[in-house]
Amino acid sequence: MDWLVALAEFLVNEILSVPAFLIGLITAVGLIALRRSVGQVIGGGLKATLGFLLIGAGATLVTASLDPLGSMIRGATGAQGVIPTNEAIVGIAQQEHGAQVAWLMILGFAISLVLARFTPLRYVFLTGHHILFMATLLTIVLATAGFSGTVTVLLGGALLGILMVSLPALAHPWTRRITGDDSVAIGHFGTAGYVAAGAVGRAVGGRSSRSTEELRLPESLRFLRDSMVATALSMVLMYVVVALISLIREGEAAYTAFDGGASGPGNFLMQSVTQGLQFGIAVAVILFGVRTILGEIVPAFQGIAAKLVPGAIPALDAPIVFPYAQNAVLVGFLSSFVGGLLGLAALSLWLNPVLGLALILPGLVPHFFTGGAAGVYGNATGGRRGAVAGGFVNGLMITFLPALLLGVLGDMGDRNTTFGDTDFGWFGLLIGYGAQLGTVAGLVVIALIGLLILAAAILMQRRVVDRGWDPSPHRARPAGADAEQSTGEQGESEQTTPSTIPRARKLAPPRGAPTPPPRP
Repeated sequence: MDWLVALAEFLVNEILSVPAFLIGLITAVGLIALRRSVGQVIGGGLKATLGFLLIGAGATLVTASLDPLGSMIRGATGAQGVIPTNEAIVGIAQQEHGAQVAWLMILGFAISLVLARFTPLRYVFLTGHHILFMATLLTIVLATAGFSGTVTVLLGGALLGILMVSLPALAHPWTRRITGDDSVAIGHFGTAGYVAAGAVGRAVGGRSSRSTEELRLPESLRFLRDSMVATALSMVLMYVVVALISLIREGEAAYTAFDGGASGPGNFLMQSVTQGLQFGIAVAVILFGVRTILGEIVPAFQGIAAKLVPGAIPALDAPIVFPYAQNAVLVGFLSSFVGGLLGLAALSLWLNPVLGLALILPGLVPHFFTGGAAGVYGNATGGRRGAVAGGFVNGLMITFLPALLLGVLGDMGDRNTTFGDTDFGWFGLLIGYGAQLGTVAGLVVIALIGLLILAAAILMQRRVVDRGWDPSPHRARPAGADAEQSTGEQGESEQTTPSTIPRARKLAPPRGAPTPPPRP
């Protein structure tokens, strides 16, 4: 049996948990279903893989740029506490539960494909590393509650498969508001934050709040229309301000924020400027990778839809929405980070003394990716005010939910790290407290939770998504969703605009459903 465990761990750790390989394989399968030539299959699969590697390279650059900023912020504020980092807690859990996580992940992916084939939820969840993260969370929670290894794998695999098809459906009206069609869905376990951002955006935006992409700048500031320049400049200012505060508070001790330290205050400030500029480069790499992968996977999914899962929609990682509102990404990130700081203040002054909740430090990486996506969702329904409010709400959620989640992680809750994104929080709490009811009662309650989520997603798909419901019909479509920006002065080339992303045909409403009103 050791070779079976080794095989399962190889499939999970080396293929399924690596989004680039998973996307490349899926793209190749789709092109084979379309009866493309061998060269086209190889080229398309390889290009899709390269696109995801570009996203990964950009994410690595973002992390490298944000790490010193986080150190400077801790030095400037003096805050100490738990840092929510998915990769860190997954790495720790692998040492104890590696085999169970592997089997649970494989079973969950298989169940999700069955559900996508035989239910109205035609979403194929392709964010491999997030599948691994959720499989690890479910393993920790169920094992901590005392369930056997077999029950943990079977029950956890069913729950994982349900989430992988249900959450994209629950968020799809807001995702379609951003993209303008059903070409892609969101496949990321920060979905609750994105739906909340879209709902809050509609509440605060109204008709008057203009899109973040409709910047009206004087001629002398037109260079800020280039999103890479605007992002880099904003981050440079943020780095320099935080560096000055850290330098005043800590003196030469602040130099340790950068690898190798700094030789003096001038060098320290210039390293801060360099990191801000590199952040702008990192975002540009991510956006290019997103457009590369979409250019390959959307046509490939036409083949998958025809042969394997009729009407299949790829559910992809959070940066998939970044190109549709690039200014909103930065607005959402900053707003989410502010929400995280205020959430930390609430934990420090109230919830920690009263309830004993841990202090959750605002990790800049989760705030950038989930906060940036939340800003795009908020902008789609509420313009600039929606982007600010949506990012802020996301920041509060990824601060309070991880603090509460620590209570159901058992010994893993004492490792100074935890899961960071919203869906890990609310779902982990439901499963964790349900499991504490006992073996039999807990099993029944957890099964009911899974079935309720699946039923709610099917209802959402039938009654809302298929009928073309628009979560913000009073607003015009976001400018980034289908308006092609000009080249030259605006700094955007035709190759890098969302309008060049292939469009999938809009899904027809089910037979007998009322015809949806025309999109404004």
